[in-house]
Amino acid sequence: MEPKKNTKSDVGRNSSIYFSVGLALMLLLTNLAINYKTYDKEAIDIGMINMDDELEEEIPITEQLQTPPPPPPPPPAAPEVIEIVKDEEEVKETVIESSETSQEEEIAEVEDVVVEAAPEEDLEVPFAVIENVPVFPGCENEAGNNAKKQCMSDKIAQFVNKKFNTELASELGLSGKQRISVIFKIDKSGAITNIQARAPHPGLEKEAQRVIGLLPKMKPGKQRGKAVTVPYSLPILFQVQD
Repeated sequence: MEPKKNTKSDVGRNSSIYFSVGLALMLLLTNLAINYKTYDKEAIDIGMINMDDELEEEIPITEQLQTPPPPPPPPPAAPEVIEIVKDEEEVKETVIESSETSQEEEIAEVEDVVVEAAPEEDLEVPFAVIENVPVFPGCENEAGNNAKKQCMSDKIAQFVNKKFNTELASELGLSGKQRISVIFKIDKSGAITNIQARAPHPGLEKEAQRVIGLLPKMKPGKQRGKAVTVPYSLPILFQVQD
């Protein structure tokens, strides 16, 4: 007996594919239904703003400022009385005479003009750079500038050690080592001038000035053959015996 159904027309053969396609369509429709929204037109309408109503706001006037009237102008000043003075004085005209001379006029002789010699400048040359140093008495026979400088320093040191009163420091209540700085000048004639001293006590300064003032007159120093003033500095150092 032959079967009535055709084996090629089996409906259940593609049922899984149809199920999957139907499920996808249902999920798509469900998603669209959930996300679908509607809005009321009244909520969307923002309307129109009338700016004229806001600009027409009236501000009440609470106080009015009254400015005072300007002060009246000052009265015009009385005009000054101008007196007219008559010019009665006669002005004499000044006659300028010519200073030119004629050939017939005699020319007076002019006496000789005596020109006074300008005073020589008192130049000062330091002791370290002078060409010819001042010569202390007893140093004339020394040869050379350096030898005369050394001889002068030795002679002045011996003179100060001999004349200076070293007991003065103890009498003044001083102790220990005492230092006195003395500056003086040997002028163009060889004399000692402008003696200045600096010491821990005014008594020592006066004693140093007294001793330097006793130095003998020297042969003045020379620079380029002319006598000049030479400044000289001398430190005096001694120990006070307790």
